Amino acid sequence: MSEFARYPYRAIVDHPPFRWPEEARVAVWIIPNVEYFPFAGPGAVINERTASFRPDVVNHSWRDYGIRVGFWRLVDCLDQARVPVTAALNSLVCDHYPQVVEAGVRRGWEWMGHGETNSRWLVGLEAEEEAALIARVRGRIAEATGKPPSGWLSPGLSETERTPELLRQAGVEYVADWVADEVPFWMQTAHGPLLALPYSIEINDMELILRQRRSGPEFRERLIDQFEQLWRDGDRVARVMAIALHPFLIGQPHRIRYLAEVLDYLRSHNGVWFATGSEIARYYRERFGENL
Repeated sequence: MSEFARYPYRAIVDHPPFRWPEEARVAVWIIPNVEYFPFAGPGAVINERTASFRPDVVNHSWRDYGIRVGFWRLVDCLDQARVPVTAALNSLVCDHYPQVVEAGVRRGWEWMGHGETNSRWLVGLEAEEEAALIARVRGRIAEATGKPPSGWLSPGLSETERTPELLRQAGVEYVADWVADEVPFWMQTAHGPLLALPYSIEINDMELILRQRRSGPEFRERLIDQFEQLWRDGDRVARVMAIALHPFLIGQPHRIRYLAEVLDYLRSHNGVWFATGSEIARYYRERFGENL
């Protein structure tokens, strides 16, 4: 199926007016990316000079800091904010860091499939390999959490031409790879429609902090600017604000306070619905069916 057949053009001004539950203008979903990086594998880098080294001690240990320390600082921050969480989970985390998954399960987090490891993207996989990977990921997360994930975020937002078909065929209800809108939209697949939920690139901490090298106060300012405009626009057509987080970035001690301040600011406003990905998908489906 070609890219042009996946979903038709729909201008936001043509979307029927609606609000989220309790007349909320903005649905906010919080998405920690909980990832596994093997010692010899590639991954996010903070020091480009050592990225080609084997072993790349600097970058590997920096990523490892995220799961050893940053994750737990982020957990404390989210606990204090009392917000629902949808974690994008590499399934190999279940094997290598089971206490991380157990911490989320105790808190009632929702889990979204995120591949096996962010050292391996979907691009280049054959159809059989990709289908088997999706099945393994969903099966392992179900074993560790008690339920297969209803949502999916591909590692690096990477897809093949078949990914939406394979996700829909596997029973996935929503995907977060397509950052084409501020409200959910239906994608066509050979196995029926698949709902795309708005994710974030421009306010993702990977973009703002790692690539653009924005400071903590600048990160806070950008997220608040995003929210305030979405809140104004949501007067007619309610919007989604996805806050994507990586423990090795936002979990650093000099940054976590700025996330806490953003969450406090959002919680102080009326017309905000903090929700999980499946809650957003379910409400949208019940309101509009599969026709938009």
